[in-house]
Amino acid sequence: MGAPSPETPLSLKTPGWLDWYENPSEPEFRLPPGTVDTHCHVFGPQAEFPFAPERKYTPCDGGSTELFALRDHLGIGRNIIVQATCHGADNSAMADAVRAADGRARGIATVRPDVSENELLDLHAAGVRGVRFNFVRRLVDTSPKDDLRTIARRVAPLGWHVVLYFESADLPELEGFFGSLPTPLVVDHMGRPDVTRPVDGPEFTRFLRFVESGDVWVKVTCPERLSVRGPAALNGERHAYTDVVPFGRRVVREFPDRVLWGTDWPHPNLTDHMPDDGLLVDHVPHLAVTAEEQHKLLVANPMSLYWPGEDF
Repeated sequence: MGAPSPETPLSLKTPGWLDWYENPSEPEFRLPPGTVDTHCHVFGPQAEFPFAPERKYTPCDGGSTELFALRDHLGIGRNIIVQATCHGADNSAMADAVRAADGRARGIATVRPDVSENELLDLHAAGVRGVRFNFVRRLVDTSPKDDLRTIARRVAPLGWHVVLYFESADLPELEGFFGSLPTPLVVDHMGRPDVTRPVDGPEFTRFLRFVESGDVWVKVTCPERLSVRGPAALNGERHAYTDVVPFGRRVVREFPDRVLWGTDWPHPNLTDHMPDDGLLVDHVPHLAVTAEEQHKLLVANPMSLYWPGEDF
């Protein structure tokens, strides 16, 4: 999709939704060399990459220039850029950002069942290594399982995986479908657990057994979305989101070789507060306590998934 014509006005940001945090702090925790941010996005810029007409929200611009500036400020080595729902199935902005990273990024696309073989090959050449299936009802109208199963079968020969975004309460009705997919699975944000419930309770335990039962990877990401009590990662708070910590720590300890981390920059759809990305880095050692856990979470695991066979 090309840029809007000069006569096309740019859409205004959705009221009440926050812009990404400017001038993030310097983290106290030093990320190990080669750290991979496995969950981030690009929004536009809208004048160059228009947002999808069917989108549920209009964000501020947050393009590759800003993303890579944050990468370098935080000491991140590489990025996995996940297609944002505001761009629908037009992967132009994401693919452009992956190409601009000059080998230091991979992409996760959104495609439709009728995507052509040439389009898939072009995305693969650009650096795409997966597709995202979104089951969060406030973000998508429907998630037709037959269409998604068709997509998974189309991308499996490329060696891609499927990224799943869902709410924990919906896992019982979805896990049979998830288990039928012919690809590895990567779960966003620990399956969005209800952190007011016990970490050893039946709901989160069911999620962990789902992970255990298949080729499933888990992102211990987005504590700012999951937390109920906080405190927020703002104003120098280096012990943020304490109610999320037990959940992330349990995942890291049970599946040390299948956990991933990411920033979620530019943090779409937040209305309560916008976290300081430097302080989100300082959240990492609360989840992965030892140097070995941290290296697996931040470097070894994502490299084996996205750059298999490459030294790190």
